[in-house]
Amino acid sequence: MLGTAPEAQTSVRDLFRRGLVIPAHPLALTEDRKLDERRQRALTRYYVEAGAGGLAVGVHTTQFAIHGTGLLAPVLELAAGTAKESGRAVVLVAGATGPTGRAVAEAELARSLGYHMVLLSPHRELDEDALIARARAVGEVLPVIGFYLQPAVGGRPLSRDFWTRLAGIESVVGVKVAPFDRYRTLDVLHGVVRAGRAGEVALYTGNDDHILADLVTSHRVVVDGRQVEVEFVGGLLGQWAVWVRRAVELLEEATLARSGDDGAVRRLLGLDGHLTDANAAIFDSANGFRGCIPGIHEVLRRQGLLAGRWCLDPNEDLSPGQLAEIDRIWAAYPWLRDDDFVAQGLDRWLS
Repeated sequence: MLGTAPEAQTSVRDLFRRGLVIPAHPLALTEDRKLDERRQRALTRYYVEAGAGGLAVGVHTTQFAIHGTGLLAPVLELAAGTAKESGRAVVLVAGATGPTGRAVAEAELARSLGYHMVLLSPHRELDEDALIARARAVGEVLPVIGFYLQPAVGGRPLSRDFWTRLAGIESVVGVKVAPFDRYRTLDVLHGVVRAGRAGEVALYTGNDDHILADLVTSHRVVVDGRQVEVEFVGGLLGQWAVWVRRAVELLEEATLARSGDDGAVRRLLGLDGHLTDANAAIFDSANGFRGCIPGIHEVLRRQGLLAGRWCLDPNEDLSPGQLAEIDRIWAAYPWLRDDDFVAQGLDRWLS
């Protein structure tokens, strides 16, 4: 794992800009809703061995509630320590939430544990000016990844001007674009170009409903008569908390597609609807994404990585009909899954 010295940070930024699969790391719990350290380690080992280039911990998929339970520090530490076992570079991204003081404190905690970057979640109580000031403050601690989070799970609409201002901050190294909305996605792309930092701010898709189309598309953004090409270099995704070996293969093929491989473009666009359909079931889009995290847990439970679907909130579980939908997509799209890979490594990851 790379350290946080200036020369190491440069290497981390190069890796991040190049484009990675970065799973949004779930939280493994026992039936009595305590941290299951054994399975938490197993998840991290799975992601790293599957080829993920980074891990995002303390984010929505980890359950935002850990930020108020005392679980944040041990969960961050566990992922960092386990990733270090691999002996290879793993970009560590820590989620930070809340008002400015709390977000800065969480960034400081992450830095003390060896994290390289902060994914800064929006805070609804702050206006855009205050959000920009907050990003600057956090950026004094660790490089910042901006986050356009969809309103259904805690996000809020943000203007094109906001993204221009955010991208103009030197400590901002990337944006996770996850509004699940094409208009708002374009706002981010235009903002990054207007800031003049299209070559420095890495765009990561978080649009779980549009993953492959995002990754194969080269966007030609026209600003002030200039045409600038920008692209999504990787994904930082809740959907990529599952079937990670396949996600790594898909990103490799997407890189070929963007370089001009028309066959790869056609193959991936043919799979785009399959992955979106699978995501609709796992993320529970039919019910406003209420069963999103239990849906991810259900997939990992079926593969043996988790013991159950338990969430911190005992009332958080699959929505009515969601299990049948997961059964349907499980049977329909076996080529999206990595069951054989998980079966081969599971005993070792759990040891």
